[in-house]
Amino acid sequence: MIAVIDYDAGNIRSVEHALGALRLPAVVTRDPAVIRKADKVILPGVGAFGDAMEKLNAYGLTEVIREAVAAGKPFLGICLGLQLMFDESEETPGVAGLSLLPGKIVRIPEGDGRKIPHIGWNDLSFPKKSRLFDGIPEGSYVYFVHSYYLQAKDERTVAATTEYGAHIHAAVEHGNLFGCQFHPEKSGDVGLRILRNFGSL
Repeated sequence: MIAVIDYDAGNIRSVEHALGALRLPAVVTRDPAVIRKADKVILPGVGAFGDAMEKLNAYGLTEVIREAVAAGKPFLGICLGLQLMFDESEETPGVAGLSLLPGKIVRIPEGDGRKIPHIGWNDLSFPKKSRLFDGIPEGSYVYFVHSYYLQAKDERTVAATTEYGAHIHAAVEHGNLFGCQFHPEKSGDVGLRILRNFGSL
């Protein structure tokens, strides 16, 4: 069973719907006991870094997330969920993230007619072999909605990249930790394959 963490962030129901379409058993919850019993955990999210960390702390979810990761459960952060996995964000200076992996979140640079937030489809490059992207061809397109992006401290954790005014670390994979800056639940067949790959870990 997959626990989809509910901390009042946007995007949760679309993730639940995509998992249902794949017939992957999932429950949307903020109950620590349910999360502890789950086989896998997804942290979705659309919103602001600081507000999200405040909610995770207020609901007592920060510690249970760290417990799940320490126990070796596959853990997937989506969009804001990926950003929260890291140390800090320029969006909310002084607010600590979950620090599951080292790195920081920075604002997409303006210029060259780029629209921010970046909303739309971009292609992926894969710098390493990844279980999350098994069976997905180089250059596949996925759907992004974001104004900030990841700069991972250890590039060996980066599983996918894209270009949008900067070299964007679009996905990570390290042990039982996975993250996508884009929205697999809104990325058509490619995104469903990513979620299926996660569900089969």
